[in-house]
Parts: sequence; structure tokens; C-alpha cells
Amino acid sequence: MSISLFLGRTAGDKFVTVTQLINQNWVIISLVAFGLGILFELGAIRFLKRKGNVPAKDSLLSIFLGLASDPVNAIFAFITTAALFAAAPFAFGEIPITWGSFLLCFVLDDLRFYLHHRICHRVRWGWAMHVVHHSSTNFNMPIALRQSWMKHFTGTMMLKIPLILIGFDPALVVFCGVLNATYQFFLHTETVDRMPRWFEYIFNTPSHHRVHHGRNPEYLDANFAGTLIIWDRMFGTFVEEDRAVPVDYGLVKNLETFNPFTILTHEYVGIVQDASQRGLSLWQRFCYIFAPPGWSHDGSRLTSEDIKREAGLLTNSNAPGSVTRV
Repeated sequence: MSISLFLGRTAGDKFVTVTQLINQNWVIISLVAFGLGILFELGAIRFLKRKGNVPAKDSLLSIFLGLASDPVNAIFAFITTAALFAAAPFAFGEIPITWGSFLLCFVLDDLRFYLHHRICHRVRWGWAMHVVHHSSTNFNMPIALRQSWMKHFTGTMMLKIPLILIGFDPALVVFCGVLNATYQFFLHTETVDRMPRWFEYIFNTPSHHRVHHGRNPEYLDANFAGTLIIWDRMFGTFVEEDRAVPVDYGLVKNLETFNPFTILTHEYVGIVQDASQRGLSLWQRFCYIFAPPGWSHDGSRLTSEDIKREAGLLTNSNAPGSVTRV
């Protein structure tokens, strides 16, 4: 089959089209899938004696943050959707919505997610949004719902624009993001140990994502993948879960609170406090917003690279991505 047929051929009447799939009520489908996932996890822990912990208070907080994030983020979704549809007239071409173009778009959007996710760990402004998701010391399916209400303000959603300029329909690009997020929900569990080796090599799995949520020096800034772990393998950010190093979940400095407002805003508050200090240069104020989390003008704090270096995991004092203090 030629590439043109693969990308441009439309499905016959006997088959479900991608457009029909997109038009399903994915809010309801996702909520049902998430609910069933949580119930299965609880059942596996309770009746099958599988590993896992789903404490009620922490889990209910995660579910609240997740359910509330949907309508709040929906209010501001026009920021992203308007940008995508505004870019559409400037596309280099038009790729029809077919099963082939859907598969290609999903893979490219997964790469887009990897970049977005990595930026949100390496740039404090993005981290201020993403830190909400990492703020629990537990790891379970309710944690997957612990999401920020500020995702449309990070700027990283604009990484979708190149997909529009290539020629993908904005609705297809948005749909691929929804599917990716739905897949990632099921990665947040300790009840699943390892998948088959071939699956672990290609796809993101609970084992890989447990590493990502670890605050151990060995596990910091690793496994940014959404669906395909191949991006981490390609770009040098893959770390395999080591049974000899149990994952310690949470933040480098954990929050000792269940206050949702504090969890949602604490890093933004910190940015304002740091960047507004007296006596700083314009560059230092800029770095308090956009340098890696933990950066400080006087070296009083530690970035993830500093933590790894102190643990003997990095030897280069000027590791890639570091920001000089001036």
C-alpha cells in the first residue's frame, strides 16, 4: 500500500470511521473507564492480595482535583483550540481523517506529549502546573486524576500547532491527546508488576511510570513518555525500575497538606515570591520563572541535577540543561 493510499483512503460504509470514533461521548467513556479501573485496582488489592495502597483521604482529594479540573480547563480550552484552528488555514496541505492518518497523528502527538512533559519537568513555569500531579506520596489510579487547573496557561499546548501545519485536522489532534491521556490513566498502579518484555520495550507501562513518579535521585527526570517509551530510549531519559531501589513517591520536598488550594497554587506563589525579591537582576528574575525547578541565584537550593550529582550519579558539573548562576 502506498503512503498516499495509507493517508488518504477513506473507510467504506461497512467500517467505523475515525470521524465516527471522534464523535463519541469520550467524557462519559473516560469516566466509566476510570471508575472501573479504580474498582478493579481496589479489588485486586483487597481480594487478590496484590501490591498497592489506595488511602481514602488522599484518593478522594485526587478524584476531586480531577473532576474539578475538567470543567475549569474546559473554560479555558479556547486558548488552545483557538490557536489550533487559527493555524489550520496556514497548513502545508490537508490530510484526510483515515485510520492511517490517525495512527500517524497519534505517534507524532505522542512525541509532542514527550516534549511537553519534559519541558514541564525542566522549566519551573511548566512545573508549577505539573507539580500538582506529583504531589502525592502514593501511587494509584486515583492519582492519575490529580491534575492542575492551569494546563492551558503553560504555553506547551502550542506544541500541537506543528501537527496542524503538517495538515492534520485540529479535531483529530485533540482526539489523539484525549486517547493518550486515557491510556496514561491505567499506568498509575502498583498492582501490575511487569508486562511482557516486548511490550515494556515499546510502550509506557506501570513499571516505567512508577519510576517517573519517584523522588529517588536515581529516578528523577526520567520516563517522560505518554504511550510510547521509545522516545525516552531515543533521547536518553529512560530509566528502568530497579527492584533493589524501591520507588519513593512524591516531591523532593513533599507537601504536608491536603488543602487543594495550596496544592494547586503553592508553586505559583513560590515563583512570585522568588522573582519579586529585591536586588535581583532581570536575568535572575527570569530564571526564577523559567529555569529548572530548584534553581536559585545564590545556590541555596538544589535542582534535580544537583541532587543527582550529590548522589554520585552525575560527574559533569556543567551537565546539559544546567543554568549558570549569576
